[in-house]
Amino acid sequence: MKRELPVQIVESVIYSIPNILSFLRLALVPVLIGLALLKAGQLFLWVLAFSLLSDVLDGYLARKLNQVSELGAKLDSWGDVLTYASMIFGLFSIWPSIFADQAPFLFAAMLSFTVPVAVALRKFGGYPSYHTWGAKIAAVLIAPAYYVLILYGYDDFFRLVILFHILVAIEEMIITIILKQRRSNVRSVLSLLRELSRQDK
Repeated sequence: MKRELPVQIVESVIYSIPNILSFLRLALVPVLIGLALLKAGQLFLWVLAFSLLSDVLDGYLARKLNQVSELGAKLDSWGDVLTYASMIFGLFSIWPSIFADQAPFLFAAMLSFTVPVAVALRKFGGYPSYHTWGAKIAAVLIAPAYYVLILYGYDDFFRLVILFHILVAIEEMIITIILKQRRSNVRSVLSLLRELSRQDK
């Protein structure tokens, strides 16, 4: 009986509702890529909307159901990066003129996703899953900015959101520099500094 308990705990973490939503979001990434290759713009936007909604729900349910876990944090982070990559690929494949107009900002967006990961991989050998307040706000803003850009051609809001993503990336890199070992779910640089100052006392 004692040997079976850890297995049951691991299974309950893996198959929690938030993790299932994250797995679903990861499964939708190749669907989005396929729709982009087929130039199915309207269907691409519907599937993307469902994917982005699942992103909002998994974090909320993880806290509401007390099912927050290290695995869940990693799945959510991978889902974020791959979904954002599919959004950029969608612009490139379905709406090439928009992609060309926004190319510098899209390149900056890609750097804001990849550079913090590279810094964390170099220091800790693992993927950062901080889920800062800034990252959560940026994730909420990117969806309307993307849809307004495509449907109405309004790019000022989209560009502001990308600049905000860059600030979030800078904060994540500072967190990586401050931390001595890898951890998940850091609210902000300020909250981390306050926590470390309390520990020093």
